[in-house]
Amino acid sequence: MRLLLDSHVVVWWSLYPSRLRNSTRDAIASADNEVFLSAASVWELNLKIARQKLALPADYAARLIADGLEELPVTIDHATRTAALPALHGDPFDRLLIAQALAEGLMLVTSDREICRYDVPVLDAS
Repeated sequence: MRLLLDSHVVVWWSLYPSRLRNSTRDAIASADNEVFLSAASVWELNLKIARQKLALPADYAARLIADGLEELPVTIDHATRTAALPALHGDPFDRLLIAQALAEGLMLVTSDREICRYDVPVLDAS
């Protein structure tokens, strides 16, 4: 499988792995799967860190990449695809993750029920 982690899943994976379903944890950890970390998630999490709504180690993203997650940059195609999405979810970061998953053929790992309303492959995180 090719997986894209939603921002909250990045936090759970990093700090609270027991919040993830066992099968989801196994899928993220499996060497048989490609697991992607979006630049959009890093941006969103860094905004929360700056507002002191979240605490993560300063090098959390570098650690995740060193541990085998693959960096997924945001492209113009990804940004353009957000405009074609139905207006079901107002969070611009989630809309960008949905567009990335669709563009790159990835399964989005999330527990966000609003994301499940889109025609995007989802792996339930919780």
